[in-house]
Amino acid sequence: MSIPPHSFRENVVAQAPAPQGRAQGAAAAFPMPDTCTHLTGADHVASLTAALGSLDAQLPALDRWGRLAAEVLCGPGRGRLLAAGNGGSAAQAQHLTAELVGRYRADRPPFSAICLTAETSSLTAIANDYPADELFARQVEAHGREGDVLVLLSTSGRSPNAVAAARRARECGITVLAMTGPAPNPLAAVADDAVAIDSPWTATVQECHLVALHLLCAAFDEAVLAEPARVPTGPSFEAAT
Repeated sequence: MSIPPHSFRENVVAQAPAPQGRAQGAAAAFPMPDTCTHLTGADHVASLTAALGSLDAQLPALDRWGRLAAEVLCGPGRGRLLAAGNGGSAAQAQHLTAELVGRYRADRPPFSAICLTAETSSLTAIANDYPADELFARQVEAHGREGDVLVLLSTSGRSPNAVAAARRARECGITVLAMTGPAPNPLAAVADDAVAIDSPWTATVQECHLVALHLLCAAFDEAVLAEPARVPTGPSFEAAT
């Protein structure tokens, strides 16, 4: 029994007839999930390169997010940022809050940021006693205050618990910022603002979300530490040790 090829280049590029005027192997710019079962290294890089193009057009949104987070976390009420996601996006959410509680690049004071996916006792209690859609929404209602910021990550933009959390946050007067895969999608529709990565590949979307999170953190630091700085610079690691 013959085993069909698995990679994009084996399944699509190598076997597809070359379009008129184009060389063999140039049938598609990057792979699609419905034409292959896995990505080769070259495929993966091509997919990532294409997706980063969609992120480039959304840099102004990430700058806005950083400035908004600075206004909320440095304001008179010393608000907080909440973050959540599922699976790989849960790790991304925890990455974001770690950058704010710790630091991104510049030395600065810590800020209040809570990753809702890291509260294992709360997660298991909610999952045991309430519908699955309440997993994040109940925590948002508990920890969030009017004027706070909620960052939700979903590679599909269709995670029911993320959409429910966004709706609950809006009801509580919390600004919802969403990082998703291709738009339109339910999460982007209910959020106050969204950055949507135009890629069908989950891994590619997650990798672009990480870049977007770092850009958000860079914009946050720039707003916090701009002259005159909103807050005094924190002690350096060397001084603390």
